[in-house]
Order: sequence, then C-alpha cells, then structure tokens
Amino acid sequence: MERPYILHMFTPGRQMSPFDINMAADAGYQLVVPYADVGLDAIRGLTQDTIFSRGPKGVARTGIFIGGRDAVLAADMLERARDSMVKPFIVSLMADPSGAYTTAAAMVACVEGALRKHHGLGLDGRRVVVLGGTGPVGRIAGVIAAQAGAEVHLSSRNGIDVAEEAAQQTARRFGVVLHGVSGGDRAAVRSSVAEADVVLACAAAGVQVLSAEDLGLATSLKVAADVNAVPPEGIAGVGVMDDGKPLPAGAAGAVGIGALAVGNVKYQTQHRLLVQMVEGNQAVVLGFAEAFAKAREIVAGQAG
Repeated sequence: MERPYILHMFTPGRQMSPFDINMAADAGYQLVVPYADVGLDAIRGLTQDTIFSRGPKGVARTGIFIGGRDAVLAADMLERARDSMVKPFIVSLMADPSGAYTTAAAMVACVEGALRKHHGLGLDGRRVVVLGGTGPVGRIAGVIAAQAGAEVHLSSRNGIDVAEEAAQQTARRFGVVLHGVSGGDRAAVRSSVAEADVVLACAAAGVQVLSAEDLGLATSLKVAADVNAVPPEGIAGVGVMDDGKPLPAGAAGAVGIGALAVGNVKYQTQHRLLVQMVEGNQAVVLGFAEAFAKAREIVAGQAG
C-alpha cells in the first residue's frame, strides 16, 4: 500500500483558511490537516514530529504549509521549519499567509507585464506607491517590487509614522529599501501619487483609495493595479476584469489591472506551487520569491 500524500497546515490564527485547504486538496494532497494557534516556538517540534514519523520514503509524500495573516511572521515560521529538518528527513515547505505571498506576486507580475507591453519598461527605476501598504499584501508587494529595482513607498491612511514604521520593519526583515508615505487624508494621497509610475491598491475590500479626481492628478502614471473585488472599486475606473485597459483619467497611456485579472494569476500561482510540492522529485521551500518567479512565468505565457 502506497503512503498517502499528507499536508500539515500551520497557522498562528484561530483557524486555517478554507480557501487554502481547498487548494491543497485540489493540488493532490489526500490528507490535509490544519493546526491552529501555532506560534513560532512550536514550529520546530511540529516540524520534527512531521518528518521523523514517516521515514525517508514517506517524507517525499509529506508537506508543510504556513498560513496566518502576518507576512513577516510567516517568513520567520518558514525559516524555522526549514532549519528544523535533518537529512534525509526533508519535506517540502510553503508559506502563503492569507494568500498574501501569491497575491502580491501575481499583482507585481501583472504590473510588470503591463509596463513592458504598453510602455516598453520594466520595474527597475520606477516609482511605486502602495496604497494600503501596511497590510500583508501591500508589504510583500512592496518588497517584491523593491527587489525588482523599483523605488517603493508604502502608504498608510493612519499617517506617516505608521507608514514609516511598517516600511522600516519590513525593509530590515527582507533586506530591501522601502519608504513610508502618508495616506492620512486626501491631500496626502494626491501628493503621494502625483509622480508615481505605478500605483498598487492593496487596501481593505470595499474601500476606494483613489477617486477619479485623484487619479487625474497622477500625471506620470503608467499602470494602476487593484486587488479589491468588492464594490466600490479601490481605484475609480479600474474594473475587476480589466487587464491593461486604458484608464479614463490620469496620464495618457496609463492602464489599469483589476482584481480578477490579478486573482486569476494568483490562483494559478498557488495551484502550481502546491502541485510542485506534491509531484516534485525534490523537496522545495516556497516563499514569495518563488511565487513571483512562478507568477512571472504565467504572465509571460499569457502574453505569448
């Protein structure tokens, strides 16, 4: 009898996301086991319980997934799990807290693709403003864009102090340069996007962060992307299905990318990474860098 494929899913929250459980089952895992209220200190013990109980052959059919809502904590948990394993007891690992890693990866990959298609540019040297930049998707999107060479500004509606704290904490953790910028009032938001090449709207669902009038003042804008699928749209004039559609306001040639266009790439990215864990011949460690690489492949395939 062949051993079943088992995915152990650790979250510091009260419950594991049903979305992620469904994704794991659809990727081929036969047993999907969630563990709630898992702190960083518990990761070593849980990881070693996972690996030593199956033997060298069983670990090839075993994986660990890390969820939660904290993008930085998930990265710490992923590293702790990786460092807790002993050869030959090595299993595949993946982190995607609240879908933040795969969503951020998909968002930035879509923006990069639109920049190349419509403007002949990459992210290197572009000024990127992340509205709702202190949340998990906003922080990781900022890190990915910064790693690709962009000048990234994380915005917070709670003001410059909160934005700066999030930017510096995230920058230190991931070894990039990030800047904080205030989104505390309409004037601050307009000032922040006035010279932006790219705007990423990562605020809470149902919150509009840029009105049509605000967008009209973004005279350098090339691409605006929104992950909000709940009305009203996060950026006025960017529909959920838009994928490189010209914007009704803002700089000439600016295009918009909507939540479902990003979501399609996000879904494919998460699915393919989970399948890689199930079907791969070697154990892998999958964080947002690997998610971005996969999202880039998907966007390039769509363009080709």
